[in-house]
Amino acid sequence: MSERAELIRLTGNGEGECGEKDCPNVYRTATGSFVVQGDVCDVFTPPTGEGLVEIPESVLREAFRALGW
Repeated sequence: MSERAELIRLTGNGEGECGEKDCPNVYRTATGSFVVQGDVCDVFTPPTGEGLVEIPESVLREAFRALGW
């Protein structure tokens, strides 16, 4: 796993719901995968080693805009 400093932050520019590091956010890794930070979701139990997070639609839209999608 990458260090936080190695991730490209796609969301959370301070203009959304909050401007702190603990907001829901989407990051991109150097290998092109994504790391999602959000509230833990417990709608079902994922396989061992995996987790579920819930983030607002606005955060995903912001990430898509940052990527030009």
